[in-house]
Amino acid sequence: MGHDHDHDHDGEGTAYSSLSPMDARVRALETLLTERGLVDRAALDAVVERYEKEVGPHNGAQVVAKAWAEPDYRRWLLEDADAAIASLGHVGRQGEHMVAVENTPERHNMVVCTLCSCYPWPVLGLPPVWYKSPAYRSKAVIDPRGVLADFGVTLPQDMQIKVWDSTAEVRYLVVPMRPEGTEGLSQEQLTALVTRDSMIGTGLARAPHEVSA
Repeated sequence: MGHDHDHDHDGEGTAYSSLSPMDARVRALETLLTERGLVDRAALDAVVERYEKEVGPHNGAQVVAKAWAEPDYRRWLLEDADAAIASLGHVGRQGEHMVAVENTPERHNMVVCTLCSCYPWPVLGLPPVWYKSPAYRSKAVIDPRGVLADFGVTLPQDMQIKVWDSTAEVRYLVVPMRPEGTEGLSQEQLTALVTRDSMIGTGLARAPHEVSA
């Protein structure tokens, strides 16, 4: 194991979605500073909006869709993820080294950061609250199949699950398996099938019928 769902689980309802004590303190501090006029909430919202629109899971989805559609790019991504991702304009701001790991019928990959919450911001944006929670960080290593079940994902018992532990130097991007029945789709249509959770490994790519027209 290296060091350092498909549903989108941004809402409440799982063991990983509640605020951690640190997140609660940050939220309280933000509210206090805003009420006292020391922080401009609009400016904070602008920063968050920028990351959601310019640096977010849609970037990673473009990478995955291109890898699905172009065998040469897929090989490049698996051999040199930094260069392949940078070729699409998604460059890290923290100096981390990117590694792409591919799901196959024999092996499912999942990413965690057991020490803190190291996360590939250039391709996935801001980490979800559950990714930073102690519950996820500990259970992902001890019982990855149980974590997948928590996210509504059931894999064949004979499929290997490999957990990759991120660090400040190395971040991972999971390339989910391409859904069946997508041979005639464009890269843009394929991009819509890739979710944030599928690129963390806690989810699977959407089937075409799951995406609204």
